[in-house]
Amino acid sequence: MRRFSALELLVSLVFFIVAAPFLNALRHGELIRSALLTLVLLSAVAVVAESRRMLIIAVVLATPALAGKWANHFRPDLVPAEFFLIPSLVFVLFAVLHLLRFILRVPRVDAQVLSAAASNYLMIGLFWTFVYLLLVEMAPDAFSVSARAGSEGLMDAFNALYFSFVTLNTLGYGDITPVSRLARMLSILEATTGMFYMSMVIARLVAIYSSERIVKGRD
Repeated sequence: MRRFSALELLVSLVFFIVAAPFLNALRHGELIRSALLTLVLLSAVAVVAESRRMLIIAVVLATPALAGKWANHFRPDLVPAEFFLIPSLVFVLFAVLHLLRFILRVPRVDAQVLSAAASNYLMIGLFWTFVYLLLVEMAPDAFSVSARAGSEGLMDAFNALYFSFVTLNTLGYGDITPVSRLARMLSILEATTGMFYMSMVIARLVAIYSSERIVKGRD
């Protein structure tokens, strides 16, 4: 994994998430959202491109997602959201699994590993954001969004991002509620994924750190 690539991905993810609630009020908010998402996906490509083979796979998976996103942005009447949501799901899942494998195989804990662990957690939240947006495209009534959630009760891009991370962290404020059985099942899966990821990664990092201290103590 290229040095600092995980940190760059983490910065792009944080910037994308922090900027999300302010974009709807901007004149070119959707354009900025598309640009920030492009930055996140390109940063993810840089993370997984540790070899020529992995670079080719990442580019092949990311290209339809990026092309679909920009085509949907400029011509939503001709290119539905599914054209970028489905390939985005595939690519983000690929990046998440790659980062997880990297985290579980590292021999020692350093800034790169910690950045990869944090980035992967945010990537999981992004993955489920795409899942919910795709579900809404297929079943618009899958979620009930209260008026206090904003966006006139619509499950838009920001509300999907918000609901994803609320569910991932098992907070459950109740302003956005899964109504359909499929939406409820997906919410359960995301909450379970978040708990398993945190427990597994923390246990792994602690084990590596403890092993390092034992080795240093023997020396």
